[in-house]
Amino acid sequence: MFSLFLGKYISMNRTIRHLLFITMAIASFSFSQAQLSLSPLFSDHAILQRELRTPIWGIAQPGAYVEVKMGELTIYPVADTEGKWMDYLPPQPAGGPHKIEVSAQGEVVVARDIWFGEVWLCGGQSNMEYTLGMLDKTQAISRAKDSLLRFFQVPRHISPTPVDSLQKGKWEPSSPTSARDFSAVGYFYGKKLRDELDVPIGLISSNWGGTVIETWISPEAAANIPYYSAALDSLSRLDMNSGRAIILKYYRKLMAKMGNPFESGMQEDLPVWAGETYDDKKWGLIPVPGLWESQGLPNLNGKVWFRHTFKLKKVDPNVTYTLSLGKIDDSDLTWINGKLVGAMTQKWNEERVYEVPGSVLKKGNNVLAIRVDDTGGGGGLWSEADKLYLEDKDFQLPLAGKWKYRISSQDLNPTSAADDPNALPTLLYNGMIHPLVPYAMRGVIWYQGESNANRGEEYQTLFPTLITDWRTQWQQELSFYFVQLANYGSKAQTLGDSPWAELREAQIKTLQLPRTGMAVAIDIGEADDIHPKNKEDVGLRLAYHALAKDYGRDVAYEGPTFREMKVYDNKIFVGFDHAASGLLMGKGKEKLIGFLVAGEDQIFHPAEAYIQGKFVVVSSPKVIQPVAVRYAWAENPGDVNLYNREGLPAVPFRSDTWPLTSAGMRKVYVKE
Repeated sequence: MFSLFLGKYISMNRTIRHLLFITMAIASFSFSQAQLSLSPLFSDHAILQRELRTPIWGIAQPGAYVEVKMGELTIYPVADTEGKWMDYLPPQPAGGPHKIEVSAQGEVVVARDIWFGEVWLCGGQSNMEYTLGMLDKTQAISRAKDSLLRFFQVPRHISPTPVDSLQKGKWEPSSPTSARDFSAVGYFYGKKLRDELDVPIGLISSNWGGTVIETWISPEAAANIPYYSAALDSLSRLDMNSGRAIILKYYRKLMAKMGNPFESGMQEDLPVWAGETYDDKKWGLIPVPGLWESQGLPNLNGKVWFRHTFKLKKVDPNVTYTLSLGKIDDSDLTWINGKLVGAMTQKWNEERVYEVPGSVLKKGNNVLAIRVDDTGGGGGLWSEADKLYLEDKDFQLPLAGKWKYRISSQDLNPTSAADDPNALPTLLYNGMIHPLVPYAMRGVIWYQGESNANRGEEYQTLFPTLITDWRTQWQQELSFYFVQLANYGSKAQTLGDSPWAELREAQIKTLQLPRTGMAVAIDIGEADDIHPKNKEDVGLRLAYHALAKDYGRDVAYEGPTFREMKVYDNKIFVGFDHAASGLLMGKGKEKLIGFLVAGEDQIFHPAEAYIQGKFVVVSSPKVIQPVAVRYAWAENPGDVNLYNREGLPAVPFRSDTWPLTSAGMRKVYVKE
């Protein structure tokens, strides 16, 4: 057969032979070039973790013997049947530069300017993603030149199955240009370590704004959470591009139960579904308040209508009533008995408080109708239950409870796994964390939780699961330091329940895991911006944990932390850990702010508080026999001002164990 082929080849004319030779050479070159490679994590300028065994991996031809040289060191990994190879360099001291040369079957790949130092992974959502260039930090950016502080940005990637290696990415030494586009929290954290340790620092940034924590958990760990099993069953078979069709099919079936799935709530600009006499018997029921993603409407952007009937015993047509609906994500049109009484556009974080003329209301049944338009992320009425009411000077009628709802078909716009990292659990772990395993590193800094803020009780399970999961994947007890949610939103007008406070408590409970630490940010947030600009203090407070716990430096790393409470007469004496040097009231205030007390009735009242030695003494004339105390227990508790003498803020807390408002709240996922 070979001689026959050779004879035919010799008989070809010169032009054909020439073209065939070029084609075969190009094919051979392309095949060869594609065979030997290093993961982008080991590209030029990489920082490798000092004093630990250093895994190094890449691709070669299946079964190839690979030689990896670094100075006098040589290791000899062998590629498996899929061409994957990995081996370990022995622990190295801080220093460099080094050159890593990889060869196999005549091919050579070289990575230059490699240094050993300290490596940290920067993970989470938008507050970790928020770049230095997005801050008003011109001076910091201009001073960012440091050839031994280096950044690696993991590309965004959604995947239904774990990805073994990154397809692209590069290490960049810190400069005004590279630092501008890197995580601001990560930059300030790394800079502090550089200043204190004087060793090379490598920061790997892997984050995605607006993401829930479960998308960052591995399939193995997520499988241990029972209510995720249905979503995970089909994950490995999911066609990313067909995800939208799956979601649409789910919604068409749901909408068909409520009537014609193609009927719209507005006809020729008339609000048909807001009408007082409209028949809504087939509509679905949904708890209000709450984001609809956690109540059976996953991955839904678009318009959802809500209707609620309430009864009034009497109405004064000459009185103006107040309708409070709390926050609505993102826009709303609100009617009572078919009359428009209020509207806001793209004000997802503003309280809806509308004046309602008494002439609109009537004795007996009244119909409240709201068209909510969500353009991305969470959707629905999402404040606390006590923010929903109708009142005048003589009464207040609560409105929270089970409401009727229906989706507007003309505005149905579900997202899918192809474009939504929150569409299913594990999607970002698969695409953006698994390819990093087992890159040697000291630990992780983490800033996430805003997207889980209405599921604080569940976060008590999810957050420790993520930390334990990543440690299992790395086969190393990585240090894990995280940021507690900052103060955010309008300053607390009501007392007691708070979804954000419950999420903060879940973060505190995670400190039960070893080698963890929390940077408190309750004093440096912004009422009107979920992305507070003070990223420098956040980075520094994270760095204090690492300096104390990983590097043995004698620095304070935590503010006053609730230890105990004792009741004497009508006062509560609160004792703290991490306050040995003394408690301090923040500058610019005449009294301590943010303390609440309650009696057996579980109703909280603002408290007078003052420092007495190592205790804070708390009381209220409205609570004769106090049994519980809380501090900074609100989305935005105001200018809370309790610190230790090292200048670190007190950790928000509650002494009680009364039920959480987020109990049982779950995000609903659609199974294929």
